[in-house]
Amino acid sequence: MAEYKNYILVCGGTGCRASRSSELVEELNKQLKIYQLENDAKVLTTGCFGFCEKGPNVKIIPDNTFYTRVKPEDAEEIVKEHILKGRKVQRLLYLDPDTNKHISDDKHMEFYKKQVRIALRNCGFIDPENIKESIERDGYAALGKVLTELTPEQTIDIILKSGLRGRGGAGFPTGKKWAIASKSVAKPKYVICNADEGDPGAFMDRSILEGDPHSVLEAMAICGYCIGAEHGLIYVRAEYPLAIHRLQVAIKQAREYGLLGNDIMGSGFNFDVELRYGAGAFVCGEETALIHSMEGKRGEPTLKPPFPAVHGYLGQPSNVNNVETFANVPIIILKGADWFSSIGTATSKGTKVFALAGKINNVGLIEVPMGTTLREVIFDIGGGMKNGKKFKAVQTGGPSGGCLTEKHLDVPIDYDNLKAAGSIMGSGGMIVMDEDNCMVAVAKFYLEFIVGESCGKCSPCRIGNMRMLEILTKICDGKGTMDDLYELRDLAHVIKDTALCGLGQTSPNPVLSTLDNFWDEYVAHVRDHKCPAGVCKNLMEYHIDPAICVGCGACQRNCPADAISGEKRAPHTIDQSKCIKCGTCREKCKFGAISIQ
Repeated sequence: MAEYKNYILVCGGTGCRASRSSELVEELNKQLKIYQLENDAKVLTTGCFGFCEKGPNVKIIPDNTFYTRVKPEDAEEIVKEHILKGRKVQRLLYLDPDTNKHISDDKHMEFYKKQVRIALRNCGFIDPENIKESIERDGYAALGKVLTELTPEQTIDIILKSGLRGRGGAGFPTGKKWAIASKSVAKPKYVICNADEGDPGAFMDRSILEGDPHSVLEAMAICGYCIGAEHGLIYVRAEYPLAIHRLQVAIKQAREYGLLGNDIMGSGFNFDVELRYGAGAFVCGEETALIHSMEGKRGEPTLKPPFPAVHGYLGQPSNVNNVETFANVPIIILKGADWFSSIGTATSKGTKVFALAGKINNVGLIEVPMGTTLREVIFDIGGGMKNGKKFKAVQTGGPSGGCLTEKHLDVPIDYDNLKAAGSIMGSGGMIVMDEDNCMVAVAKFYLEFIVGESCGKCSPCRIGNMRMLEILTKICDGKGTMDDLYELRDLAHVIKDTALCGLGQTSPNPVLSTLDNFWDEYVAHVRDHKCPAGVCKNLMEYHIDPAICVGCGACQRNCPADAISGEKRAPHTIDQSKCIKCGTCREKCKFGAISIQ
């Protein structure tokens, strides 16, 4: 990148594209042409920078200036001031909420300070549709190393010693999985990348595929070399059009460069990759269901053993890893097992990517060393709660995870600690909730998702989760009893012990964790017929305070159910039998006379 004085990196991830970053790129190029600076600066569309809350993001190299919430209308000022005159555009710099000062360098922003980007090392730095930029950052160097210097056994040993565990949720040792597949004698064998990211609020794998697809292709080829496979399959959900497009471009380029196909790097090793598209079924994140879907069958899991390493795609030995797991492999080969294992905890090595979402100031994609605490993630990197609200819970692991509370904030994040706390690592979704969230309603939301996504193959998941959802609905409607709470807990444990696959076995986690940590909230719903958070509509009543009401009639005029009556300049009243709890009256009242009880 020495031929230009400046490089203008623009986030081209899905989130920033939705906020017009593609138009921003066009306008920046237009302004460079107007000011005759095309030979001085180059605009590059990259993958996700991670700081989604402040997107679209723009970074200017080499001075590392970081601009936030940049609009196409800002392009001229950036070109005129920064590129032409060398002056930073102050109003576009990140404003630190604690110091109220602008910060120009992302290295000094709290959001990035505690992050260690390994799987995301190239996202936000390279044009994902230009293989040359990947190669400039050591892309395919690890593949070259294993093909010319290492045997398959030596390569597997590096992955084993690194301590890399599967990032898809189960946390099975990656090297061990590769070793098992390598010992299977049947041919052909298959390398499968699980890019079926179905958790609500999760976008880790999508961002890697959008920002650095070549790292995944390289890792799949390395895996193929290790286990004796010549065929790679990426199962990606069709709802990821940008990820699919960039994968297609990357595969085409890798073939043109001789990095996929026959006789790679003159080594005699053959390996190629093709895409398979999923229809967005959550259960297809489970490896056997995923394989069935790729075979054109119903996406249903099967009992293991046999494991895919022995009997997988088309009945042949198959190794399945998710996107983030593969993204770690090349750099482990280049930097060594000791380097990777020096990061993290005793049982969970390296880093983990999380999609940090919910009621938090800094929504975004983050990568932190294993062992980082929930408090550091939520309050340091995440910037704390929105609108000064009180932290209530964080859901880790998606629908299969659990809700952790304030008492868990200092728990170091790794596979074992989260499991001991009543949740799981999962693929990396992390949704933060505040005091306005009803935890009974949260459990109901996740059960609704699970019921809708259950493949229906086993009775515990198909029937048991529906019964749990019915009980939760009954509780949220104010018709629950204490016996329902005990039945809910018993049923959850039965499903956990008897469901066929890992997704079914973990589906009760949101219910069990909220029962354990928010028992009083459940009791308030069934015994007091109150929702403490004011979320469950059937347990809410809107009341007008006669001491405050001035009789302006605004609430009465806007009530869609004609539930409010009263004379002009006299206190009004709400007929509870007609009220539909829409909240319109409270929104329209300028005097704060209407409250929820």
